[in-house]
Amino acid sequence: MFIFYLCVHIMLPLCERVIFSLATFSKPWRPFPENNEDILEFLNSYKPQNQEANHLRILFLGPVGAGKSTLINSIDSVLQHRVIVRGLTDAISGKSFTRKYKTYKFSKGSQGHYSFVCNDIMGMEQKDGGVHVEDIKLALRGHVKDDYEFKPQQQLTKSDERYRSCPSLNDRVHVLVTVVPAGSVSILSEEVVKKLRKVRLAAREMDIPQLAILTKVDEACPKAKQDPKNIYKSKYLKEQVEKFSQLLGFSVNCIFLVKNYSSEISIDDDTDAHILCALKQMILHGNDFLTHLND
Repeated sequence: MFIFYLCVHIMLPLCERVIFSLATFSKPWRPFPENNEDILEFLNSYKPQNQEANHLRILFLGPVGAGKSTLINSIDSVLQHRVIVRGLTDAISGKSFTRKYKTYKFSKGSQGHYSFVCNDIMGMEQKDGGVHVEDIKLALRGHVKDDYEFKPQQQLTKSDERYRSCPSLNDRVHVLVTVVPAGSVSILSEEVVKKLRKVRLAAREMDIPQLAILTKVDEACPKAKQDPKNIYKSKYLKEQVEKFSQLLGFSVNCIFLVKNYSSEISIDDDTDAHILCALKQMILHGNDFLTHLND
């Protein structure tokens, strides 16, 4: 009898979660542009409206395994119209596969490069593992040079050859994007949340705009995996957005849902649409920051 009682109380909540993860709204709770070409044209023509900056810099931050490198690969894939794997990833170690500070430019072929770059950084871990919070603050200010190898228990010092003593506006971060798997929002460790919060507060002091991306929506929601058009119809994913908003203080309209290209060998218009929608908002927020620096 006790075993039966125990099984019921374990299985019932699990069944409820499975059923809820399949529930959808009749219409998307957030509409997104279906014409990808309009956003691609915007990105192609974008130039920072600040003469001191020739590009806009986006920094991706998040816990280990959040999909930061895969997100950068996905952005590149959308822009190049084919699946690209430039940022190396690892699905089994449980540790950050990204060890160095890396800037990614995106090619426009004979036209040069897009006027925005993305920076990848070592993932956050519990205790003394992962990227040092103070190193992230230095990166926000532009003090970290490319190829600096992060040391979890030792922050970058002014004597290091990879320390930039006099960063220009080009070197600084213009928009900070926190990346977390949609299915991990409820199980983020208290320690990682505290680290993310510290970085948020530091970025606030620098007036750097902040957005968030919940990745791996296809792993978190069967309906989203079945069809990317269901991503903003999913009741479960909407709940995760609201939970993440309460956890770290982001406004709901600054949190976006994205399916990365991780198993596909070709791109898809509906998957592209979510990536492009989020990317355009990064550019708009970052450009506002650059435009109003002189105010």
